[in-house]
Amino acid sequence: MKSLHDIKVFLETAKLGSLSAAARSLDQTPAAISRTIQRLEVELGVPLFIRSTRKLRLSSQGQLFLPRCQQAMLIVEQGIDELSEKHQQLSGNLTLSMPSDTGRGIIMPLIDEFLTLNPQVTINVHLSDSYTDLYEQNIDVALRIGEPEDSNMVAVPLYKDNYRILCASPEYLKAHPAIEHPDDLKQHNCLCFALNNKLHNRWQFVNHDSNEQHIAKVSGNRRSSDGHMVRYWAVQGYGVAYKSRIDVYEDIKQGRLITLAAQWRGEYAPLYMVLTDRSQFSRLVKALKLFLQQRLEQTLTANDA
Repeated sequence: MKSLHDIKVFLETAKLGSLSAAARSLDQTPAAISRTIQRLEVELGVPLFIRSTRKLRLSSQGQLFLPRCQQAMLIVEQGIDELSEKHQQLSGNLTLSMPSDTGRGIIMPLIDEFLTLNPQVTINVHLSDSYTDLYEQNIDVALRIGEPEDSNMVAVPLYKDNYRILCASPEYLKAHPAIEHPDDLKQHNCLCFALNNKLHNRWQFVNHDSNEQHIAKVSGNRRSSDGHMVRYWAVQGYGVAYKSRIDVYEDIKQGRLITLAAQWRGEYAPLYMVLTDRSQFSRLVKALKLFLQQRLEQTLTANDA
């Protein structure tokens, strides 16, 4: 087969059903189109078209050959696009929404790194622990912790091995009883997260060894609708927090917080990238997703909380 050009001529001729129409579409002469088709037929040893004085239609062999050629051309075009994209610098604007603590603690440093690598990209950040309406607030991408509740959205996992953990500062622990079981929390000041008039004071756990599940109803004198404030209170020694592993990994790494009752793991809390529709999954969004996935895996594996 002389080249991909021959396949393209075959596809265009089959689509238009005319040598002259294919010639106009491809900016060639009808004679050149005819020679290309004849060359293909000789090489393949079968007639691809049935010709009459007024019509041109695919033969049975041509009908078999057509979908294979369409598939092959699609793969080649996708490969060319991918090669072309690799040589193009990322550019564009994105509006991101993310939880306040997750954003400040781990995502924003990674976003800064991404922007340094891609200076033609502009990112607008909306930090909030409230449920963000992507349609009303014109958000391109939301980062959310926990399994997505809205099945109409497109959810792409960024870091699935995330869960909640018990933690407190060394100063708090020096002055209060040890915590080895969720029931021990009854003796402690628990820092609670409250959102949309709902107090999250029922903390769920599962035992590593026995798979036993346990729910501890907790209480304390500090409550906030801002996850960053709950973390701040914990670091300052005001009580025990039940936090996403992602949100406190740096505090634990630096010794500002200590993991408690390590054999009891809190509820599963994967981090997702959420979009309104697959059409939003642009080249820029794909690049950001891949970057965040890789950097989160590298960071959290190297600094296992």
